[in-house]
Amino acid sequence: MQIFGSKDGQNMKEVCRLPLTPEERAHCKDAGLQPRMSDLTWRVFRIMAEFVEGFQFLSTLKKEVTIFGSARTSPDNRWYREAVKLGYLLGSHDYTVVTGGGPGIMEAANKGAYDSGGESVGLNIQLPEEQRVNPFVKRSRAFHYFFTRKVILAASAQAYVYFPGGFGTMDEFFEIITLIQTGKSEALPIVLVGHDYWDGLMTWVKETMYEEFEAIAREDLERFTIVDTAEEAFKIIETSTERALF
Repeated sequence: MQIFGSKDGQNMKEVCRLPLTPEERAHCKDAGLQPRMSDLTWRVFRIMAEFVEGFQFLSTLKKEVTIFGSARTSPDNRWYREAVKLGYLLGSHDYTVVTGGGPGIMEAANKGAYDSGGESVGLNIQLPEEQRVNPFVKRSRAFHYFFTRKVILAASAQAYVYFPGGFGTMDEFFEIITLIQTGKSEALPIVLVGHDYWDGLMTWVKETMYEEFEAIAREDLERFTIVDTAEEAFKIIETSTERALF
């Protein structure tokens, strides 16, 4: 427990030092303890460590393709099977498959790469209800903060693939397309898998964001491609070139 004494007048009282584990956070809440703002600065060192370790980890990889999608997708789902196929195609052609390391689509892509004998990487997030690293990950790195993990997932990929997913997948998609739109990242292939999932959203983007509100430019609608099969996705990825970091 990261608790220390601080002087308050003549009395010493416990104060919670950050960052805390979920167990420590619960203890502090039950004990009525509050962290001091000065102790928030300790988070900076943990954040820095995650970035340094993450970038060092990336430096050992080559030809990375990052695949996103729902952790809830079951093995009998069509998109799970397509993710396995894509992972296999990538792994057998010397690409490194990078995912969030969890279940669902992430597991499927890692499985394909693993079965092909290729490089299968998982960048996992530490959650209160611990997210397991799927058994098809050969190399992994765990993160405490979502935002540091998201940077490392994106930093050196030469293509991004998005299968059907939830809020996390949407967050990752719109962040990457914003980085490219604003010139903070070079233009890279963005592949959306599943017309039945993505068409409704992209119709809204076109008709509402672009045509009605003029909030984006015409070329922004051409920054991604929607496909239905692993083979189609792979053909687009083959046009990409290996890169360093952002």
